Amino acid sequence: MPARKIVREALLTVEEVAEWLNVKPRFVRRLIAERRIDFRHIGAFVRVPESAVLAFIEAGAVDAIPRRSTTRRARDAS
Repeated sequence: MPARKIVREALLTVEEVAEWLNVKPRFVRRLIAERRIDFRHIGAFVRVPESAVLAFIEAGAVDAIPRRSTTRRARDAS
């Protein structure tokens, strides 16, 4: 059986995640309860991997729509 590779990564508290996302801790707890963000139970504590927060932010990213190149003058001239 191959050995499992352990990756060391920052585990954040609910309060730290809330501060990072600029939301209240209740919102982070709701994300955890709804399984919308990855988390770990460590004894009685709940921790969120830093990569899970980054993935949550990336999943909510919306790309900007480029503006049309036509200008008002071009439309007025026609």
